[in-house]
Amino acid sequence: MPEPDALILSVLGIATIVFAGVAVLHKNLIRSIAAYAIASVCLAAIFFYFASPYAGALELTVGAGLVAVLFLVALILAGGEEEEVPA
Repeated sequence: MPEPDALILSVLGIATIVFAGVAVLHKNLIRSIAAYAIASVCLAAIFFYFASPYAGALELTVGAGLVAVLFLVALILAGGEEEEVPA
């Protein structure tokens, strides 16, 4: 049985990669922004796990908070809330 540390890091790493892929490949822009925010939270959790609280806090506030909210506000102001990106 694998160590709990390796299992936690594996789950967080896979979740980060999966949600980042969803953020890039999804056609609905609001869901893409939400997937980006979740990927950023998972990355911040990895930073916290490696005992780097400053990098984790910075990623959590800037990556998941500020950038995701700015993307969402820009999308709403541009009038593209429910439109999908043409393939």
